Amino acid sequence: MGYKHILVAVDLSADSEKLIQKGAALAAPLGAKLSLIHIDVNYAQLYTGLIDINMVETRNQIIEEAQSQLNKLAKLSDTPVTHTLVASGDLADEITESIGHFGIDLVICGHHQDFWSTLISSAKQLINKTPVDMLMVPLPS
Repeated sequence: MGYKHILVAVDLSADSEKLIQKGAALAAPLGAKLSLIHIDVNYAQLYTGLIDINMVETRNQIIEEAQSQLNKLAKLSDTPVTHTLVASGDLADEITESIGHFGIDLVICGHHQDFWSTLISSAKQLINKTPVDMLMVPLPS
């Protein structure tokens, strides 16, 4: 059984290139589609109303910058990238929604193996919620 659509979740750090290369290396021989996603923190939930800032404008600027960075990363891939997605909210929820919407059958994401990741890891939440195969790539601390 081969994969038909691979989704690579990136955080736009230097490690993102490694994850995209891994996804491209898997997608190319299978003839699978390759898509990229970046999930941004929902900043509106972080503020308690004590700070007066225009959250809509700030959020739009953050999303536009993330989309620009994601498009640049997509150009580095030897395999054509079908979709570049930027979302805001809960990581597991947004990836699960994308899986259903785009017919994803493999999700690739990175996991830092450091002290903080043992305490606070989104990987466990993602593993518990994602309805398709996952490839967890260890990343250096």
